[in-house]
Amino acid sequence: QVQLVESGGGLVQAGGSLRLSCAASGSIFSINNMGWYRQAPGKPRELVASITSGDSTNYRDSVKGRFAISRDNAKNTVFLQMSSLKPEDPAVYYCNAVARTTGESFYRHYWGQGTQVTVSS
Repeated sequence: QVQLVESGGGLVQAGGSLRLSCAASGSIFSINNMGWYRQAPGKPRELVASITSGDSTNYRDSVKGRFAISRDNAKNTVFLQMSSLKPEDPAVYYCNAVARTTGESFYRHYWGQGTQVTVSS
């Protein structure tokens, strides 16, 4: 199994910044894509940003230029630097990893428990 533990959420004023971190641990053989999703109340979960093992990145349009995803492969950690936070950004942010364990021959999705991001106006 793979465990993902997020940290860094909290309350910030509009226009402010937050940095989310997510560390993967467990019987990890390799991690392919990692990413951040978010879910606001009453809305479906949506992809915010993703990054491949080769550091190729992808962002949803609404966060381009404001958010930056990065990863430390040696530490199995992914980060999301969020800047210029807006009133539409509050949600529970979930870390995702597509990983393979030492006991399996295929990749599967793993999820963190989520961290709340709140933006005050």
